[in-house]
Amino acid sequence: MPVSTAAGLLVATVREVSARAPAVVAAAARELAGITLGLHFGDGSHALLRAEHSRLAAVAERAPHPDVEVYFDDRALHLLFDFDRRPVDQLAEGSLDVRGERPHVLAVWRTFQLLSQRASGLRSVQLLWRAYREQRADRWALVPAAPPALPATPWGRTAWRALEYLDERHPEDLDGEGALGGARISRARPLWDGGRSEAWWTSETLKDSDLLETMNACRARTRQEIARMIPDREPRAELYHLMREYPSREGKGLRPTLTMAACAAFGGPTEAAVRTAAAIELFHNGFLVHDDISDESTHRRSLPTLHEAHGVGLAVNTGDALNLMAIDGILSNLPTLGLARTLALIHEVMHMCRETVEGQAIELGWIRRYEVPARDEDYFRMSTKKTGWYTCISPCRMGAVCAGVTSPEILDRFNEVFRLIGIAFQIQDDVLNLIGEEALYGKERLGDLLEGKRTIMMIHLFRTAPASLRAEMEKLIRKPRAEKSPEDAERIFEAMQETGAIEYAIRLADRLAQEGVRRFEQDLDFIPESAAKGVLRQIANYVTTRAL
Repeated sequence: MPVSTAAGLLVATVREVSARAPAVVAAAARELAGITLGLHFGDGSHALLRAEHSRLAAVAERAPHPDVEVYFDDRALHLLFDFDRRPVDQLAEGSLDVRGERPHVLAVWRTFQLLSQRASGLRSVQLLWRAYREQRADRWALVPAAPPALPATPWGRTAWRALEYLDERHPEDLDGEGALGGARISRARPLWDGGRSEAWWTSETLKDSDLLETMNACRARTRQEIARMIPDREPRAELYHLMREYPSREGKGLRPTLTMAACAAFGGPTEAAVRTAAAIELFHNGFLVHDDISDESTHRRSLPTLHEAHGVGLAVNTGDALNLMAIDGILSNLPTLGLARTLALIHEVMHMCRETVEGQAIELGWIRRYEVPARDEDYFRMSTKKTGWYTCISPCRMGAVCAGVTSPEILDRFNEVFRLIGIAFQIQDDVLNLIGEEALYGKERLGDLLEGKRTIMMIHLFRTAPASLRAEMEKLIRKPRAEKSPEDAERIFEAMQETGAIEYAIRLADRLAQEGVRRFEQDLDFIPESAAKGVLRQIANYVTTRAL
């Protein structure tokens, strides 16, 4: 829905950029750091903007004690996107006012410069700003009419020169085949550099991509391939229909996106990686079916788990069938990718599965022995094996193999980058199970506590709790899942809050993700900049920019 106030426009813009360009948000958050920005607009609305770890938080309310205050009247606001005006031409008494200490003001300037350079090309942002302007055309009388010589755009004329300029730059496909069509962020406007108006992309080498559109496209193409792979024959009700249940439930599409983007980053067509992406998803869903049985989980992606709905026997058999179908999917690459790449994919799959079952064994062993490890590093090792390989590392490596890269030295360049990203992703997933919205997270709230998962929060709780609290917690985690009550889970949650375990986990995930991003730029600098590499970069930043 169109927003009705300037403050609402800012909040909606931050939301769109956060969902679609995490790398841009993370970079802007680093610039803004600990500064609180208060914005006041000519329509009487107010907004507060600040960085929370690697996220940008924007709310439509007055900031109580801002470090920097900015006032925009309507004139200053509509000139914000007028790309051919110098800053001095935009200043007028009572129109634009900025107050704060010089270092803070400069940090705010850099934040908005970065957003204007790298986020104004997002199609959704362009449409958002245009809708805001068009619903109150009477407030924008100073905007000149668009020159009639410019061609019409598919979205219609706006009489806003900057948006007309952007509308004429159509996003490009990642690989020309349309598999990730519309995913590329169109180039942003030129910026005034003090002497002339210069296009920012002439000096900026980074290529951003709309992660939300990309993941949607990759997920849809992978689901289409999975539907082709699963037979439509008997026994339907007891097997093949069940095999379709978990893949059909809406997921993020992270693994398919990594697989296809890695393939495209090395020059391969994304279609060459589709069958492999589908196989990885089948492995993933097979693991989930078995994992839910081991954990006695009741819900998966907001619906009953397979064993809850159909019984343990059929669920175990379905998980087995998904894993067998995944192996067949990898082998079916032979006619299109050839022997060498297919053999390399088999090697990668076997390694991925071995790491995953070892990680699962480590965690189940802790639970069986009523053990909570004392060190974060123990969790890092377990989560890397259990989820890191098949969620982050292997999809990248296998996508590169689909493009013809089989050198261990090159493939290993993904390992440390996405080990760090994978751990941070899992920690944040664990945090979301405690404080995220159940409808968005897809699992029962506090389900990890009922299942006894050894998360970073659990480790921190046991490491820092006084003796009496630790004894109480030990008693609770020794209870079998069937005997744990919601009140027991709430008590553990309260103890985690008392010891600062949740905030500790959020900070740790942010630190690991930032190190992963740094290693991304260092270890993968040999990959040429492209929209596909831009997708990988967005995912590297996606971990800690997700809303909690």
